Amino acid sequence: MIQTRTTKERILGAAKTIMLEKGFHAVGLNEILKSEQVPKGSFYHHFESKEQCGVEMLRYYVSDASAHKRRMLLSSAPEANPRLRLITYLESIIASFIANDGKCPCLVLKLASEVSDFSESMRQVLVDGYQEWIGITEAAIREGLEKGALRCEMEPRLAAMVINDFWTGALQRASVERNSEPLRETLSFITQRIILHPS
Repeated sequence: MIQTRTTKERILGAAKTIMLEKGFHAVGLNEILKSEQVPKGSFYHHFESKEQCGVEMLRYYVSDASAHKRRMLLSSAPEANPRLRLITYLESIIASFIANDGKCPCLVLKLASEVSDFSESMRQVLVDGYQEWIGITEAAIREGLEKGALRCEMEPRLAAMVINDFWTGALQRASVERNSEPLRETLSFITQRIILHPS
């Protein structure tokens, strides 16, 4: 049975899609509401301001992205090997980047520098999101170590932070250059220097 999205979910979904393309400040409420044919009164029934909408939109996005990351990195079906799961996950981001014509496919990365100085509430959602994502990667690394599926010469939490920071930096440069090569180079570095083959 297909579930109908609530008006609030429709607004958040539209905001996510449009802001991923244009950023936060370049998008007005009218553009968001017009895309879903939602009256302005309905917006203010659910949100006090555009900033509050931004906070909830980021929570909505981070929640979905975290669930996806858990499925990719912490589920043994269909891939039992945690190292291969990590590699497949990063390769899937490269594929998404290419499919998106070299534009940044991540709303968190897209908005991070734009909203962090503007809204403390939005900044905190980003902080919490990054920490959650690092924790998921750390759990996958620990599982790989326990199963003998990978070697890692640094502490798993530190390795997860380094992977996250290298990857977000590479994604930013790839987006500027409209070129996937920074991502491929970073994936090669991660697999050869951080999550090493067990043999």
